[in-house]
Amino acid sequence: MAFDAQAYGDVFAELISEKRLNPLDGGVENSAAESQLKALNIESAFAGKNVVDQDMADACISGAWLYHNFLDASHTISQGIQTHTGSFWHGIMHRREPDFSNSKYWFRNVGDHSLFDAINKEAQGIAQTAGDAPDFLISQTAWDPYAFVDLCADALSGKSSADALCREIQQREWELLFDFSYRHAVGE
Repeated sequence: MAFDAQAYGDVFAELISEKRLNPLDGGVENSAAESQLKALNIESAFAGKNVVDQDMADACISGAWLYHNFLDASHTISQGIQTHTGSFWHGIMHRREPDFSNSKYWFRNVGDHSLFDAINKEAQGIAQTAGDAPDFLISQTAWDPYAFVDLCADALSGKSSADALCREIQQREWELLFDFSYRHAVGE
């Protein structure tokens, strides 16, 4: 399923319509989006929708900051979300810092997230078209966030040539988690 930014309302659509294949590390903050991000709040972002889960709504806002490489702002929000999904956003942010051991800590707090099956399937599809993907991405039967953290670490350090592959998987992971957070925020 293709990611459709328009499905999340006008405010989010403006912020996430541009496909950003973000780097595995913190990257450069997208200053062009900063004023929009600073103005972002649950009332405006979810205008016309009934928010039934405040934590999931906050997760969407954390995700929007992360999408534009504002790791500190994303972190401030995600660390206050005491749910498996909040820990998921927190783990991604630390993976991109890069603070790999801290990322794994937060993924332990995630547990077995209901999105892992979808992420595993998407990662397998991306890996199969990549050609030189690590075997575990194609053969694993369940998503292993720790192995993905290790692969990202190896790609960043130059021990692996999987940077582009990891970035594609990271993008799809972000899209799936944002959609999950949004749908739960509005009770869909």
